[in-house]
Amino acid sequence: MGYWKTKVEPLLKKVFDKNTPKKLAASEAAKAFDDSKEVYAKELEDNKSELQTKVVEIYEASSTAIKGLIKDPKESSIKKNSAAVQKFLDELEKIDFPGSKTIREASSKFGPALIPGPVIFIFEQVSTFIITEEPPAAAVVEIKDKEVAIEAEEKKEEETPAAPAPETVAEVEPAKVEAPAEAAPAVVEETIPAKP
Repeated sequence: MGYWKTKVEPLLKKVFDKNTPKKLAASEAAKAFDDSKEVYAKELEDNKSELQTKVVEIYEASSTAIKGLIKDPKESSIKKNSAAVQKFLDELEKIDFPGSKTIREASSKFGPALIPGPVIFIFEQVSTFIITEEPPAAAVVEIKDKEVAIEAEEKKEEETPAAPAPETVAEVEPAKVEAPAEAAPAVVEETIPAKP
């Protein structure tokens, strides 16, 4: 069994996995990029104001697939949209986005699907430049409080039916039975007050 695992299995993998050298080179490029992440992050912080408008322009001109990837980068989505990812990386390199040159070169050699970690890092950094219009947290709390108050008021209204207008109820005497010398009862009117 030891001979099979040490000699035959690696040989079979090598024969059937034609992209092994390409995968190894891609993993080396990804590792080199990972070692430089801190440098790229620092460059981004230093040049954030200069890059802001350029990155937003590129983002707005991008396809919906790229916009979705920037908001939620996933390895499977990078594989599906590799041509769009490559085009986006090309655009980032034109504006000298930190790290984009290294990733674009590796991506053009090996494909974005083989270096998903660095591509995801770049997309996460781009997402920091994209301003999403979300209301501040205090406004959200205030809106939710108002919604809860309105819902409680509506629920209260549903539970208590609308107060009917005061009605006059006339009670009529049941069928007259002959009674000895008693006077017939008079018709009584009552007013029912409206419920609050």
